Amino acid sequence: MRRPIIAGNWKMNKTISEALGLVNEIKEEANKTDVEVVVCCPFTVISEVKKAIEGSKVKLGAQNMHWEDEGAFTGEISANMLKDLGVDYVIIGHSERRQYFNETDEIVNKKVIKAIEKGLNPIVCVGETLDEREKNRTFDVVKEQTLAAFRDVSNDGMKDVVIAYEPIWAIGTGKTASSQDANEVIAYIRSLLENKYGIEISEEVRIQYGGSVKPSNATEIMNETDIDGALVGGASLKAEEFLEIVNF
Repeated sequence: MRRPIIAGNWKMNKTISEALGLVNEIKEEANKTDVEVVVCCPFTVISEVKKAIEGSKVKLGAQNMHWEDEGAFTGEISANMLKDLGVDYVIIGHSERRQYFNETDEIVNKKVIKAIEKGLNPIVCVGETLDEREKNRTFDVVKEQTLAAFRDVSNDGMKDVVIAYEPIWAIGTGKTASSQDANEVIAYIRSLLENKYGIEISEEVRIQYGGSVKPSNATEIMNETDIDGALVGGASLKAEEFLEIVNF
């Protein structure tokens, strides 16, 4: 039985004081649930949030990282730096990184390999655009991105991976894939893992849905057979809404 995982992606939001206010509201309720709760913070607040969640069940996540250990990469953050801060999870390949910062499948793969090497749990995002969906390319795109992301990743490495299926057309738009459509794509991703790694690994890897997840649709989404959690954007910025999703 896969443990559900709900991760909040705060994106470029929250000062230190705002972050502490939010996480202090979240952590008490998070201690009462069997769901794994993750907050993926901006780099500037990670250190303070880590102190605030000490002793709670809340796990700490980052939103990005570089694939090199160190070097002349102005403005970048390494896996070693994240580990030093006590980070557990890191989002890799989010559509906003692909769209606005030109991240390719090759870059995503490098980051995934480095995160696993350094003991970080990658939350790896895949998903199609509206144009690709309308051209019936959803499964082709998801297959390309999934296989590329995990190129040269071993069976052991996959045990630390979470995948997030995020149809790009549903992110921040208020539109949501139907729970059945999302489950169908996620089941397909699981079949890709089975073909590559075997049934044991495919049944172990947790696959989330992301894309305008909110309290009103969380229960329906989470009741699907292959959906193991949610990567939550806007609704993760308000404790009450986020906790409603956690307590689906």
